[in-house]
Amino acid sequence: MYNILIGVLRSKIIAVLLGPLGVGIQGLYHSAIQLVQYCTSMGLSQSAVRDVSEANGTGDSYRVGRTVSIIKRLVWITGLLGFAVTILISPLLSKFSFGNYEYIIPFVFLAVVLLLDQLSAGQKVVLQGTRKLRYLATSSAIGVTIGLLFSIPFLWIWGTKGIVPALIVQSIGQLYVTSYYSRKVPTQEVHVSQKEAFAGGKVMLTMGLAMSFSSILASLVAYVTRGFIRYSGGIEEVGYYTAGFAILSQYTGMIFSAMATDYYPRLAAVNKDNEKCKMLINQQGEIALLIMAPLLVLCILIMPLLIRILYSEDFLPANDYITWALWGMVFKAASWVFSYGFIAKGESKLYVVIEVISNLISLSFGILGYKFYGLRGMGLAFTLNYITYFFLVYIVANKKYSINLTKEFGKVLFLQASFVLLAFLFINCLKSGISHLTVAIMLVLSVSVSVKELNKKLQFQALISKSKKKFFRKKI
Repeated sequence: MYNILIGVLRSKIIAVLLGPLGVGIQGLYHSAIQLVQYCTSMGLSQSAVRDVSEANGTGDSYRVGRTVSIIKRLVWITGLLGFAVTILISPLLSKFSFGNYEYIIPFVFLAVVLLLDQLSAGQKVVLQGTRKLRYLATSSAIGVTIGLLFSIPFLWIWGTKGIVPALIVQSIGQLYVTSYYSRKVPTQEVHVSQKEAFAGGKVMLTMGLAMSFSSILASLVAYVTRGFIRYSGGIEEVGYYTAGFAILSQYTGMIFSAMATDYYPRLAAVNKDNEKCKMLINQQGEIALLIMAPLLVLCILIMPLLIRILYSEDFLPANDYITWALWGMVFKAASWVFSYGFIAKGESKLYVVIEVISNLISLSFGILGYKFYGLRGMGLAFTLNYITYFFLVYIVANKKYSINLTKEFGKVLFLQASFVLLAFLFINCLKSGISHLTVAIMLVLSVSVSVKELNKKLQFQALISKSKKKFFRKKI
């Protein structure tokens, strides 16, 4: 949440200092660099955690030291690979991202970011794998804070030309802090050659590539989509889309991230029992929608104000994208719980096939949507994509594992999807005063259903009452 808060401040500062043009430029830089990063990092930030954690669990200091040494070697190799690839294809990145070759030098400098971020990822792997979660959280919080404070002068003085130096300074700050905390973890120094590093890291590299495939696809779709918007509508349109996408995904993503921390291990533990999988998937789907739907209705009601707070009045065109995309978030939540089932069951090939189909549909809908209806079309494309994705994962799960919707989950999905859809229709079809009143009624109904159902499942009111008593006892 602290990182999200810093992200909000950074977005606000960039919006005020640089406007939609600056946000658009940063969005194009970010999507290009992220794509190269996913392709060259080999997914080590995810897969290597397992190896460090296993070694740490044995209590064998030599094994821990050797594993850490292998990871340090591999992050240097993959970091330098990302650095070299970015420099080599910088003309292509400039041409595709901005339509000219004027941004070759900025992309050459951004190659440094890939190296620094990969080295920082290696330090975070050590902290996470050895369960030094306090160090990990502290280093992350301090790193993003340093990055924000030191990048402001570059943006203030140089405007859009300060974006690249600001990103480099941010990466330097993050690496410095993660290295400091990583050195606090006592590990035995073990020398490994480059050949030994590749031999010892073969499993983590293989697994990392499989785990990062979905991210590569999503990043590629994001990059091509932003490139198409830049080509068709200009960099400012990319700025509106980037701002809208950040509001839509980054802040609701916190809910998905928090639930996945508990949901995935529980699902993986019972992955052989389809009946238990069905129960967990439906329970988690209900909880996700009961938490998220009222927030989506609230967003429809106050989105123009929210855009002004998070960015500025110049970004109000992003409202067209966001309001048309919010209904899709209902189906994203519903499909999300089913897609985790394939991962938990180790169905990597099936998962990859589904993700390829989904990303191709997403790209097609996005390009067609923007071509015919602009930012509204992009929002509609987002919604249609997740409706399609929901039916795709549901049909596969039902046919392959006999996992279907329970009556309870179906009821919650129908009710909350109806509230969000009606709120969207009212805000777009009725006059201002009446539309806000009717959406407010939808919000009350959505909250009422959520509180009632959450109280049934979690004794929600008793939990709140208990928390209040605890709080007042501490005060006294």
